[in-house]
Order: sequence, then C-alpha cells, then structure tokens
Amino acid sequence: MNEIASTRRGLPLHTKILIGLVVGAVSGLIANVVAARSPAVADAVGFAASNIAEPIGKVFLRLVIMVVVPLVFSALALGVLELGDVRRLGRVGLRTLGFTLILSFSSVAIGIGLVNLFKPGAALPPEKRADLNARYADVATGAEKKAAQSKSVRDTLLDLLPENPLQEMVGAVDGTSKGNGMLAVMVFSLIVGVALTVTPDRTQALVQVLQGIFDVTMTIIGFAMRLAPYAVACLLFAVTAQLGFDILLTLLRFVGTVLLGLGLQMFVVYPLLLVFAARIRPVEFFRKVSEAIFTAFGTSSSNATLPTSLRVARDELKLKPEVSQFVLTVGATANQNGTALFEGVVVLFLAQVFGVALSVGQQVTVVLMAVLAGVGTAGVPGGSIPLIVIVLKTVQVPAEGIAIIIGVDRLLDMCRTTLNVTGDLVLAACVSRVEDREPGAPIPDSVQG
Repeated sequence: MNEIASTRRGLPLHTKILIGLVVGAVSGLIANVVAARSPAVADAVGFAASNIAEPIGKVFLRLVIMVVVPLVFSALALGVLELGDVRRLGRVGLRTLGFTLILSFSSVAIGIGLVNLFKPGAALPPEKRADLNARYADVATGAEKKAAQSKSVRDTLLDLLPENPLQEMVGAVDGTSKGNGMLAVMVFSLIVGVALTVTPDRTQALVQVLQGIFDVTMTIIGFAMRLAPYAVACLLFAVTAQLGFDILLTLLRFVGTVLLGLGLQMFVVYPLLLVFAARIRPVEFFRKVSEAIFTAFGTSSSNATLPTSLRVARDELKLKPEVSQFVLTVGATANQNGTALFEGVVVLFLAQVFGVALSVGQQVTVVLMAVLAGVGTAGVPGGSIPLIVIVLKTVQVPAEGIAIIIGVDRLLDMCRTTLNVTGDLVLAACVSRVEDREPGAPIPDSVQG
C-alpha cells in the first residue's frame, strides 16, 4: 500500500480513492493469479486478506456506521423543519412536496426495475458467490432468519410507528429490532420534524441541538472519508484476491445499470414532466440550465450548485423568484431523486452479488428507505455512503460490500448530482407553471429573500 501512503496531500479526495481502488484491485488480482499456482501462497494471501486488509477496511466502515443513526435522525428532522414552510406557503409547499414524491418514487422504481431486469450482480459465477457466502456466513444466516420472520402487510405498516424509538435505533444497526428498524426510525424522525414546525417558538433549543448533532456527525464522516483511500485499497484487495477478474466485470455491469437508470430519469421522466406540467420544451429547458448542470457535474454537490441554480432559474427560465427560491432551497435537501435511485440500485446489486434473495416486501422496504434517505442525504460529495450502509444492514446484506462500488462512486456521484440539480430545476419550473395558471395569495416575505 506504499503507493497510497506516498500520495500527496494536495490531491483531491476522489483522486486518492481512485488510486486506492487501482492499488487494491491490481494487487488483489496479482495475488489471486499467484495464489492459483501455489497452495502456500494461497494460504498467505488468505491470511493477509482476512486478518490484515479486511480489518483495516472495517475501521472505515465502523466510523461510518457508528454515526448513521444520529445522522439520519437529525438530518430528517431538520429536513422536515425546512419543509415547515409548507404550512405558510399552502399550496406551493404541497405542490413542491407532491412533485418531489413523484420524481423520487419514479427514479427508485426505474433503478430497482433495471436491477431486477438485468441482474448485474448475478453475473458473478456461482463458485465465486459461494466463496463470498462462506466468508460472510453469519450474515447469510441472518438474512435467512429475517426472511423466515416476514410479517403481514398490516403488521409491517403498524411497525412504521415504533412503540420504542430508542429500541429501534439500537436494533437498526445490529439487526435486533422488533419492528421495521431504520425505516421506523426514519418515520419517527419525520414525526419529530413535523412537531418542531408546529411549535417553533418553544423548540429553538432542540433545533440547535439537532443542528449540532448533524454537524458533528458530518465532521466524523469527514474523518472517515480521509481513511477512505486506504480502506478502499484494503477492502478491494481482500475481495479481488478472492474473486479475481470476475468481480471487476460485475462492477462494470453495475456502473452501466446505474448510468442507464439515471439517463432514463433525465431524458424520459424529466422531459415528460416538462411537457405536461411545466409546458416547456425539453431542449430549450436543458439549454437554459446547462450552466447549473455542468456546475453540478463538476462539484458533485447540490449545495455548492444552489447559487447557480437560483440564478439560472431567475435569469434564464424567468421563474417567479418567490417560488423558485423556496423550491430550489428545499429541493437541494429533499429532492435527491438521483441519489435515491443510486441507493436502491446499490442495495439490490450487492444483494445479488452476495446471493441474498430479497423478497418483494424487502424490496418495497428498500424503495421506501431510498426515498426517505434521499431527503436525509447531505448535498455534499459522498453524502449517500453512510445511508447506503445502513440500508444494507437493514436487509441483511454485508456492509463490507460497499467497498466494491465505492471506488467508482466519484464518477457516479457526479452523474447523480447532475440528476439531482436538474430535478430541482424541473421541480421549480413545474410548480411555477402551476402557480401561473392558478394565482393565489402572495407568498410571505420570509421566504422571498
């Protein structure tokens, strides 16, 4: 791993992660080829992968997993608090929420549909999958128990409202929850956020605490991401040393599936919404918002692109400022449909890689968690990784599998952020158009600046 250690500090994080990906994959492939020719070398490689490389990689995963519950709780509660303007904005807020749900559910449905259609993770040869199952036998057993304990639709819906939120928070990580685990935690977080909007004058201290929790968890994730290049190298070495070239070919199928899903959302769903809801020609729309699109692709951050999106909406699309400012500000947090699509694809792909059969009910859980996670995902590069880990653990897929996709996450992050930002502008155009057709009471000055 000396190549990683010698990486200059001035290099961007994604470049370091890419170097870690290459070093880990190449060294693992070399070890796999050499081990096939010598039993002694095979034993040494197996020991190094299991007792050196994999534990180092798990340090990164532990740092991420340990802050997931406070991150989800604070991010969703604060996200709903931002949507608290729904009460003041009336139909503008409700329409924003409605279009957001349409875009989020359509994107996740496209992603999961493509994974079920093309099955990119199933391309891994059976013998390689058997090796993975042997390595993570305890997780596979947990998945079988989870499937055997499947509940009725009635009980599943009831368990969305947790009797003991603290118990669900604990069980969401270690798999011991009696209800819906992290999904129940998400619903509880949404309810807390709604309650905060109803009592704004008496809950400022709690809001500050939640904001502090969110900031601290993001800082810890920042610490973890500094270890990401080394963790990726170690985890990729452990996987490729065992599976060889087969895992890389499977990874290419995964990338193709994600890009196809993002493309369908961008060039099919968005144009349909633009034509029928916003009454704008798609070609004209994409030409006018191109600056925001390129900014999103380059920065991989919805938050960093927000000023450009606001200016494009005002100067190019000529949208009502009071509408576009509200919709784009909320959308930068809540309308992460590209991220939601990606998270759904990752979970089902890794389930296929590890041979974990997800029932229809579990896939519905993935859909709901991906949509809600889209609201709770930070609009910064790599912001989706912690939530993907917790969704993986919820459906009993080994979280270590995140190493397989994290090396190509930067490219896909750029693409899904582009979809997120474009979706925000589509959302603003649709809401503004509907408001033009049905003028109503002025929007309060509090959201116009």
